[in-house]
Amino acid sequence: MNHELLQKYIAGNATLHEKQLVMQWIKESPEHLREYTTQRRLYDISSWRTPSKKQKSPIWQAFTSRKIWTEVIKVAAIVTLVFLASNYFISTADSVPAINNLQSIYVPSGQRVELYLADSTKVWINSRTTLTFPQTFDKEKRIVKLDGEAFFDVAHNPNSPFIVETSRYNIKVLGTEFNVMAYAKEEIWETALLKGSIEVYNPIAPQKAVELEPNNILCMEDGRLMKKNISRYDYYLWREGLICFNDLSIEDIFNKIQMYYDIKVVVNNRSILKNRYTGKFRTSDGVEQVIKVLRLNNNFSYTKDNETNTITIN
Repeated sequence: MNHELLQKYIAGNATLHEKQLVMQWIKESPEHLREYTTQRRLYDISSWRTPSKKQKSPIWQAFTSRKIWTEVIKVAAIVTLVFLASNYFISTADSVPAINNLQSIYVPSGQRVELYLADSTKVWINSRTTLTFPQTFDKEKRIVKLDGEAFFDVAHNPNSPFIVETSRYNIKVLGTEFNVMAYAKEEIWETALLKGSIEVYNPIAPQKAVELEPNNILCMEDGRLMKKNISRYDYYLWREGLICFNDLSIEDIFNKIQMYYDIKVVVNNRSILKNRYTGKFRTSDGVEQVIKVLRLNNNFSYTKDNETNTITIN
């Protein structure tokens, strides 16, 4: 692949024909994908900017005291922003207008990303999550696709509803703040509304929408949607790099660890699973730090197999 063309594609300046050439080249072999990923990471690192002092949040200040620049480089080197058009876009490139030129961002285990969409909507993306969105939104509706977890602060536009499509249900809003957890390969599906209003519906039967008010959470239990009140607002601190457990069983904590860190946890000592725990961890501290803290108040030992990415609790 021509180096200049690859760099042009990564910078977002390639023509439609050039994009198709690059995407086809990437698909040809794992070696091509690795080369693209390497160039993408280098581009991300070179374009990284450190916030000014006025922009520093409490979390940023906390990270600064722990050598934030090392963390910034680590995140920039790991997070791969893969700007690829969908297969649908490729197969219908001649007939689909430019607004369907989709971009996807994937956030690896133990990381998180913030970004602004074309309409000024701000999105926080959690680990093991893919968000797909267009470079330019349609005037009639703004559609994104989510596999994983994200928090949306949607720019208000009464003439263009914002729609989040997931593997099970869709969420329609005009302008609001809400969290969505919808990992396609996990049983958990839930959305929590902090401000504004949202409608949740099955795309097969959109007329049967469920409306949520602020402080409501809608979750799937035994195959059915259940509406409740939000009881643990600190959970949404994951946007600031914190994992919060509020009176959660060890079994549920291990399930979340597996989901966020993409690691398998095998529990042989099942006597501890019903024990409950309240606490907070920094995502950047890693999965073993969570395990070590839990071990302080629970009688178990553990081993880690790096080859199979498995932690065994004994």
